[in-house]
Amino acid sequence: MIGTASRPESQAWVKSLGADAVLDHHQPLDQELKAAGFDGVDMVISLNQTDHHFEAIIAALKPQGKLALIDDPELIDVRKLKMKSLSLHWELMFTRPLFTTDDLAKQHDMLSEVAAMVDAGRLTTTLGEVLGPVNTDNLKRAHALIESNSTIGKLVLEGF
Repeated sequence: MIGTASRPESQAWVKSLGADAVLDHHQPLDQELKAAGFDGVDMVISLNQTDHHFEAIIAALKPQGKLALIDDPELIDVRKLKMKSLSLHWELMFTRPLFTTDDLAKQHDMLSEVAAMVDAGRLTTTLGEVLGPVNTDNLKRAHALIESNSTIGKLVLEGF
């Protein structure tokens, strides 16, 4: 597994979560991949700024590779996927309940499986810090931390 992070402390955290290699996402990802000793990858999951990294992701993917994303990128030209026969997969956690799909129960099954993996220690959460209850001070603190670009892991506010 290959992850991305830009700062030494966040790179170390990604490695501690099990990444075999960590690329600096402030550099061209395809070049970082080659520098890490990889000619390409079969799959990429893009969690944010897909539009910013789209060209490099395409370059990094092997022919017939798969690109999965969860963010809402600015317009991307999916025609660029054609030359390599790349497939695009969008994931939204709430699609099944929003549309009451035939496999609605699968949502429960997947969340139960993930919970069991966390409980068994086979899957580590990306929890960074719990800031306490939802209130004005904690919201301001959370925003300041996020805007500092120095957080590692997810921030959590409790008590909705």
